[in-house]
Amino acid sequence: MNVRKNKLVSLVALGLTAGLALTACGGGAEENGASDNGGAAAGGGYAELTGNLAGAGASSMGNAQTAWTESFMGLAGAEGSDLQVTYDPTGSGTGREQFLSGQVKFAGTDAALKDEELKASADVCNGEQAFDLPVYISPIAVVFKLEGVDKLNLSPEVIGGIFSEDIKTWNDPKIAELNPDVDLPDTAIVPVHRSDDSGTTENFTEYLSANAPDAWSHGPVETWPIDGGQSGDGTSGMISAVEGGEGTIGYADASQAGNLGTASIEVGEEFVDYSAEAAAKAVDVSPRVEGREDNDIVMELDRTTTEAGVYPIVLVSYLALCGSYEDAATGNAVKAYASYIISEDGQKVAAESAGSAPISEDLRKDAQASIDGITVG
Repeated sequence: MNVRKNKLVSLVALGLTAGLALTACGGGAEENGASDNGGAAAGGGYAELTGNLAGAGASSMGNAQTAWTESFMGLAGAEGSDLQVTYDPTGSGTGREQFLSGQVKFAGTDAALKDEELKASADVCNGEQAFDLPVYISPIAVVFKLEGVDKLNLSPEVIGGIFSEDIKTWNDPKIAELNPDVDLPDTAIVPVHRSDDSGTTENFTEYLSANAPDAWSHGPVETWPIDGGQSGDGTSGMISAVEGGEGTIGYADASQAGNLGTASIEVGEEFVDYSAEAAAKAVDVSPRVEGREDNDIVMELDRTTTEAGVYPIVLVSYLALCGSYEDAATGNAVKAYASYIISEDGQKVAAESAGSAPISEDLRKDAQASIDGITVG
């Protein structure tokens, strides 16, 4: 944690320096409507941004959002802005609910807005439909706490059997077969799941459904389908529950895996460790979902790929934004903050603080076009 904090302080300091440089350069941001470090308010620089901008949602991107808000406010403050940006990592489901009820002006979500949510969004989006932008690419780590063991090879069938509670001890033959060099104890397996509606759960169970439908028969779900068992609220609650037990196993954004043991996942003929690069590769081999509006960018992740070096248990977290904001100050703040998040510098801040993979240049260009299309006032 100290290393991350030191990195964040350095990044914020760099952001302040960049902001002062922008001020010294004069009209570049005003002429283009955006700076090289992320978008500025429509028709002006960061100095015009004011008020409070609140967002909520996915806890998986909590570390990234902390870095984004602090570094963005550093840039804006260097130009004289008093804008305050906050993000509450309530979980994807709660974040979307708060966004669609108008409590917050943007949401972070590990699962894109559903059709019924898109339709309902017009009520709080000045008559326009909301849309999704991919901003955070990260592996979901299978984490565990088992005395004397910090690394395991696991197949999708074994993971599905564990979380379906059919594989009950760590020395089960199905686990032992994949880990011949590991001395596995007869400790009981304690699966830990998210207690809240979770996009991370949906991504994780989507992977299991695609690769091990016999072992995991519950389908892709946002709400955990098995009664009882250990659970944790949000990513931090999940990690705490795994850390606090023995023989525990869970699933969480890899940025918060900490010192827990982690699994290498069977993909084709190899076992792949999680990494930002392997997660990014999973997105690169996946197309966009068809049938959505042009500004609504949602990825159709290929969970069953056997391409070498791909880590398939990956989440793409989205920003849910309104297509229109009635209040011009709010709309300009949203456009500026979203533009910063997807910028090269914004993605670098997230990579440094949360270990995420930067979005591709093609995704960045498409996302910026969507942001530019937001109407205000």
